[in-house]
Amino acid sequence: MIPCEDIAGHPDFRALASLPNIGVDLRYATPDNFVGRDVYGGLDCAWLRREAAEALVNASEWLARQRPGYRLIVLDALRPQRVQEALYAELAGTPLAMYLAHPERGSIHSFGMAVDLTVLDPQGAEVDMGTGFDEMTLISHPDHEAEHLALGLLTAAQIAERGWLRAAMRQAGFHGISTEWWHFDFGDRVAVRRDLPRVL
Repeated sequence: MIPCEDIAGHPDFRALASLPNIGVDLRYATPDNFVGRDVYGGLDCAWLRREAAEALVNASEWLARQRPGYRLIVLDALRPQRVQEALYAELAGTPLAMYLAHPERGSIHSFGMAVDLTVLDPQGAEVDMGTGFDEMTLISHPDHEAEHLALGLLTAAQIAERGWLRAAMRQAGFHGISTEWWHFDFGDRVAVRRDLPRVL
């Protein structure tokens, strides 16, 4: 266990600000999220474990080569255990609780090994992914995209944008999840929870 306050001096973590050509807009440090308030409470959460940070740079460089002018922007990275507990408390007992890892099990975010992100176009605007970040609806689920395309709920262009993000992240060693187009884990989730320290 590592207190979040100690991360800035910890050799295993890298600041998001040090990652070249990657934007940072941590939504849980603002009211622009599903709970409508800053949930970091002044904690500095702009960090990833070094191995995840280096893989994110790899993803960014791949995207820049494939689509000049497009770049990644991080919306959430390190999410300390105390923040995960606060978020879970907001949704506990509702159907939306499925979108958050139970604090007892632990979010991969709390190990600095998960990142939420989207893509900026050459004008600096977020590309259209069909839903916003943290929009907890079926339209956000990657595993429903073909059905939503058939029903006219997503366009081919929106699915292609999600595909570019997934391609960049997967080739760098990240894994997506079935319920959120914006979320990616680095490394094996079981091994992360077993072998790495959680940030409190």
